[in-house]
Amino acid sequence: MVDIARRGFEQFELALAKAWKGGQPDPLRALQRLGAAYLEFARAEPAYYSSMFEAGIPANGNPALALAGDRAFGVLLTAAESLASLLPDQGRPPARMIALHIWALSHGVAALFGRGDEGRRALPMPAQDLLEAGVLVYLRGLGLTGLKNQSN
Repeated sequence: MVDIARRGFEQFELALAKAWKGGQPDPLRALQRLGAAYLEFARAEPAYYSSMFEAGIPANGNPALALAGDRAFGVLLTAAESLASLLPDQGRPPARMIALHIWALSHGVAALFGRGDEGRRALPMPAQDLLEAGVLVYLRGLGLTGLKNQSN
């Protein structure tokens, strides 16, 4: 099971990095793609996703698993660092905190509404729209101005 979770994190990292595209053409659009990739991975790879996040496999004692998980989170951390640079200096939280908040929001939407199995909850909008709206509300709360829904 550890190897499945590790391979899942490796595939997850690749999907997130591909979506991030180095933050191009701008960090906000790239973040939207990152969120869509997060949800798509959860939907398309439920066995990997479950082994990564629901099987309770401790990363302690599994250096390869810990590294794979850290690398996947690193893509989100890079995105958060780009977003943090756009925020007003006054009251700006650390990039790691922003990354953890966006990760938690993404994971919650994926777990509740974006699954590809019978555990999916009904939602009157696409899960990607819910995630995008939640992240925009969060970023506005941090003081990022000029935000609007943007298409990929």
